[in-house]
Amino acid sequence: MPVLTGDEIHQANFLLGPWLIGSCLDLILQGVISSQFVNYYTHYGDDKGPLRIIVAILALLTLLKSIQAFAIIWIQFITYFGDLQGAILLNYTTWQSGNPLMVALIGLYVQSYFCFRLWAISKKLYVVAPIFLLFLFAFLAIVVGTYYISTANGPEISQWFAAHLSSVCAGDIILSLTTAYFLLKSKKNVLPQTVGLISALVRLTFQTAAPAALCAMFNLIFSQVYNGNAAIVSTAFNMALPKLYAISMMWTLNARRTISATHSSRNGMTNTSNEISGARSRSRRVNGDVELGPIQVLTQTETHIVRDMFDKSQPHSSHKSDDESVQYSK
Repeated sequence: MPVLTGDEIHQANFLLGPWLIGSCLDLILQGVISSQFVNYYTHYGDDKGPLRIIVAILALLTLLKSIQAFAIIWIQFITYFGDLQGAILLNYTTWQSGNPLMVALIGLYVQSYFCFRLWAISKKLYVVAPIFLLFLFAFLAIVVGTYYISTANGPEISQWFAAHLSSVCAGDIILSLTTAYFLLKSKKNVLPQTVGLISALVRLTFQTAAPAALCAMFNLIFSQVYNGNAAIVSTAFNMALPKLYAISMMWTLNARRTISATHSSRNGMTNTSNEISGARSRSRRVNGDVELGPIQVLTQTETHIVRDMFDKSQPHSSHKSDDESVQYSK
């Protein structure tokens, strides 16, 4: 094998290296997500069918993404072993140029879930619609960007990637802040023993959003700092991004039981310590499955329970006298 020149070493490091790093991150994070999927189907077998199907589709998408990541590095470093320029040209072929599109597809899938979750919390379509349209624009931008990748049009690639990534970053921040706002807004209308639960949900909102938002931000920065013909550092972040979105969604779903059990035990409510480890609770379920745990909202004359966004078989609210005990199902 011939000795690489200085320029060729630079190309290997910055045009192929990010693919290797990003694919390794993808495969590592797939292990984390697989554990989350196992935990979900082990401990939340009583969730409604639509939610379980949504999680199953996410599991399939993340698995296909890992298969693609493995195939990319195999082709680059095994099939094209010794052919540096041929491996670099793969960046502009259909096989690898479609990678950003697959990343964006998983991102849009998870973002749609969180938008629906925001609607379930706020019940205000005019709040959720602009955020979802921003995410939809981001997806359409990467569709256009993918076309220009296949034509090796550097300036257009940079512009459409900037439009995509900036929209994703802005959308993630707005979505998190809006969700936290409506959760905090409900504090003034809830029973005192429910305030801690809402605070925990606000913390969870930012904890789950932070990893993906930071990764998207670095993806945007490096995509604009470096010319795509000289370095594609942003690819490493882009490969990890869909798995961070998936982890965010599964973290939110799997945290329900722990948050509810911890809050209930602090307030002396009906619950068992087994719930923290995921064991099935024997306490009476209140109005079916609740995606974030039942939150009782106090009005002047009655108490309402925030409904499960997937439970369409029950009325939107249940009336109880104010002196009745609060009971948690998760």
